[in-house]
Amino acid sequence: MLQIHRFVFNPFQENTYILYNETGKCLIIDPGFSDETERDTFTRFIDEKKLEPVYLLNTHCHIDHILGNQFVYDTWKLPLHIHQGEQAVLQSGPRVAEMYGFPLEVYTGPLVFLDVTDTILLGSDVITLLFTPGHSPASLSFYHKESGILISGDTLFSGSIGRTDLPGGDFTTLERSIRTQLYSLPDATKVYSGHGPGTSIGHERQYNPFVKED
Repeated sequence: MLQIHRFVFNPFQENTYILYNETGKCLIIDPGFSDETERDTFTRFIDEKKLEPVYLLNTHCHIDHILGNQFVYDTWKLPLHIHQGEQAVLQSGPRVAEMYGFPLEVYTGPLVFLDVTDTILLGSDVITLLFTPGHSPASLSFYHKESGILISGDTLFSGSIGRTDLPGGDFTTLERSIRTQLYSLPDATKVYSGHGPGTSIGHERQYNPFVKED
């Protein structure tokens, strides 16, 4: 059975996720820890649960979602998995970090480019990839059908959507991603966003004021 744990890190209150199951292996998604205290909180959870990290994934590469990439690579030797369309965003990290005054450790490990036809395996659990650009050029969402879990990054929030005024953002593209990729999922699908509380597809389909079904 797939389980999920959420951490809230850094000044942007970004949601970092660990997905794990009975195998003891886990996925790390969007590590946003920005200081020693947050890194300790993260590693302590992994140690206490006796988990073995096997994947490092970014939904997208905005600064608040990538702050811990290098630490994860240094600690567990996990290459970073992203969509190739996010590479330029990742490379802009040092400049953006300087703008915000963030202490970014630049990721120096290998990159593995994900395609939407790929799947992520965690024992018998299969995580599928959904291409959900709009907030960023090539954002991915991660979906586990059996448990009804969706990691949406900054594409869809509880009662809101990701901003589209950053480089590579586009409202029409984001709206299409939500309508075609996310709103096509079952109503009961639990949405775990990049910021803020969780929600469900059914709730957002009915009440989200920014993207309504036709």
